[in-house]
Amino acid sequence: MPTVLLVRHGRTTANASGVLAGWTPGVLLDDHGVQQAQSLAQRLGVVPVSAVVSSPLERCRQTAEHLTSVPGPKGGARPDIVTDERLGECRYGDWTGRELKTLVKDPLWKVVQQHPSAAVFPGPEGESMRSMQQRALDAVRDWDARVAAEHGDDAVWVAVSHGDVIKAILADAVGAHLDEFQRITVSPASVSAVRYTATRPFLLRSNDGGGDLSAFVPPARRRRKPPARGADAVVGGDA
Repeated sequence: MPTVLLVRHGRTTANASGVLAGWTPGVLLDDHGVQQAQSLAQRLGVVPVSAVVSSPLERCRQTAEHLTSVPGPKGGARPDIVTDERLGECRYGDWTGRELKTLVKDPLWKVVQQHPSAAVFPGPEGESMRSMQQRALDAVRDWDARVAAEHGDDAVWVAVSHGDVIKAILADAVGAHLDEFQRITVSPASVSAVRYTATRPFLLRSNDGGGDLSAFVPPARRRRKPPARGADAVVGGDA
């Protein structure tokens, strides 16, 4: 099956000031975040990308635009950016726009830290963390199947999303309960990689902030069709 590169947006003005942005409109990358996105675009330049799917929020679309501004291998054009609301930030409800130093005093903060599967954010637009994880997983698996059908099992595609959303996807990939997802770190403009198979996902990389991405270049096509990558884990470790 294809490999999805999960990209968190670059640093924003809200990140830098300690504000929980959520779905607040108009939150953009700061200067450092732009540099992060541009650097990632250069690193990603060696990888042929079959699709770029982004959260509709500006900070993710801005990051995706930087990623697609650099041509792919041999100068190939990048695919158009498609947005999917299911990759959008968790809907933090009444917590949206508030400073983290204030939210840490809220009793719900401990629930989010210790038992996030029970966390439901306050207010009419508040969402549960369980719902956030489920919609994000639905989006990733739907797009993964679509990319496989259109481009084959060796294809690579990019999903640009948010820290908590990507952490929830990675927790599922390693078979961890959502209550353990706070153990995972997903930094701005980092890359994490997952390959889904018929039996299990494989976590290929997590929170990569500067590594070589050439390992994700698909193998050269052969006249004779190569055997499909298996769903079994290699006993003793891969070579």
